[in-house]
Amino acid sequence: MSVLAYALVAFVLVTAIATALFRDVLSTIVVFGAYSLGMAILYTYLLAPDVAMTEAAIGAGVTTVLLLLTIARTTRPSPDQLFERLNVPAVVAVGAFLLVAGTQVLPEMWAVGDPTAPVWSNAEVSQYYIQNTYADTHVQNAVTAVLAAYRGFDTFGEAVVVFAAGVAVLLVLKREVFV
Repeated sequence: MSVLAYALVAFVLVTAIATALFRDVLSTIVVFGAYSLGMAILYTYLLAPDVAMTEAAIGAGVTTVLLLLTIARTTRPSPDQLFERLNVPAVVAVGAFLLVAGTQVLPEMWAVGDPTAPVWSNAEVSQYYIQNTYADTHVQNAVTAVLAAYRGFDTFGEAVVVFAAGVAVLLVLKREVFV
């Protein structure tokens, strides 16, 4: 992996940890939006532009806006502290896990586009998608074709879940009692 990939992974990890540690709801929402944007950039680096656009639109865009609207329409108590109190054993356990993941797993990840990557171990399926995607779907990007055509019902189901969550948030906001 390149230095850029390691920097993106580090940024995503730092923002994920900050999201968990911030006590102030507004700070948490802003850092969560940065986390989603970092994930979108990481997906773009890994050559998955459709997943990156979804993460940017839903994660960094819609979710952040809905959360900001929610705290704007509800009362917000003033926090005593900026950060949550740390649970030392949990921090040690998570730190050990991240250390093992960073030193053992990340260096073993396959390079983007590496022809020896394990995805090629099931050549029958991989080759079918590579050879027949355009003929079956008339979509040039194989990942987009898989998400939109081959797994269309699954993608539609995910869109329905996101829509239902948005409707639920709007219903909750309209029933909020303002003091």
